[in-house]
Amino acid sequence: MSRRPRFSLWFPVVVLAFVLSAQAAAAAGELKKVRDLVIYEDARFHSAFPSVVRRPDGELLVAFRRAPNRKALGEAKNNHVDPNSYLVGVRSRDGGSTWSAEPELIYAHPFGGSQDPCLLQLRDDSLLCLTYGWTFLRPDGIPNLKEPFLQNFPGSIFNGGYYVRSTDGGRRWTGPYYPPHLSVEVLNDPYGKPVPAYNRGALTEGRDGRIFWVSAATDSVKPRKTSTHLVTSSDRGLTWSYSCPVASDPKVSFNETSIYETPKGDLVAFLRSEDFQDQACIARSTDGGKTFQPWQGMGFQGHPLHAVRLPDERVLLTYGYRHKPLGIRARVLNAECTDFATAPELILRDDGTTTDLGYPWAVVVDSKHVLVTYYHNVAGGIQHIAGTLLALP
Repeated sequence: MSRRPRFSLWFPVVVLAFVLSAQAAAAAGELKKVRDLVIYEDARFHSAFPSVVRRPDGELLVAFRRAPNRKALGEAKNNHVDPNSYLVGVRSRDGGSTWSAEPELIYAHPFGGSQDPCLLQLRDDSLLCLTYGWTFLRPDGIPNLKEPFLQNFPGSIFNGGYYVRSTDGGRRWTGPYYPPHLSVEVLNDPYGKPVPAYNRGALTEGRDGRIFWVSAATDSVKPRKTSTHLVTSSDRGLTWSYSCPVASDPKVSFNETSIYETPKGDLVAFLRSEDFQDQACIARSTDGGKTFQPWQGMGFQGHPLHAVRLPDERVLLTYGYRHKPLGIRARVLNAECTDFATAPELILRDDGTTTDLGYPWAVVVDSKHVLVTYYHNVAGGIQHIAGTLLALP
């Protein structure tokens, strides 16, 4: 009895896999990974939650939150809130190949640790850095706090948001300044006052000069649930006004949202969800931020998300992936961000060793390259600020 060669059975499968891979690469615009790089790492510190901007002269500025590595001090683990977490930054003048070795201080809040610096480069050359923080109380102070308040862990009390400004490229910062309290927000700060607006996510300066910012708000305590809301500024961040709800649901929470303006003028909010199988979500405004259409799931997992416009007006959407294999992923969307359900997924990193990673933020370096920044961990190492350089077609 004759036997057909085994390769004849597998050959069509191999060809199909090759064709699908080629189609995915073509659909992604043939973005190619150049290399991974370390932006900042120090075993004495837990470094996380970066954002990045390109200055008008081409310099790259990466801001991140740095706190003592508690494991190095003999403690069991590092937390995402710490009384000694500060906002710091490093710079590169060669497209991300090399970075300043010692971070410069952006801000250290006098009442506690700061979190998630979110940079925005404005067209008038000034910079904003939005963040939020926590105050740490001794046990005897907790019973005296005004309800409701939020503890990340016992003794760490949520302060709400604040921001700082710079008019000299981030060499000096003024502030802190405090955004308004949103009426839907129910939490109080440690002093018993309503917390100011807060969020982790990218803001955008619209073509009409307004700054659009999606803020999160705790609208229910038991159970705790958050919704998102649009806040705007018409004077480059000096003052802020409430606009409208972005995404709210009786069962699903939304937070950590980035907002993006399309060439046609739509505002697209990329939302992190809770209690929705970790699915990435989206909401859209077609009337300049007066209202948002109902939110919808995007059909894939990952959080939080960041969107940046590529030179050909397509959009690179990046997000952390805290499922095996752990790492960073991306999709290239069309200019109006309408093909999110079919855009192929690109795996930028899949070598993470714990879920304490992610939070990507990308920037176009030049006409041929994009840098995706994030925080990462590898076997035997500490959380650090890393990046992946991508080549554009």
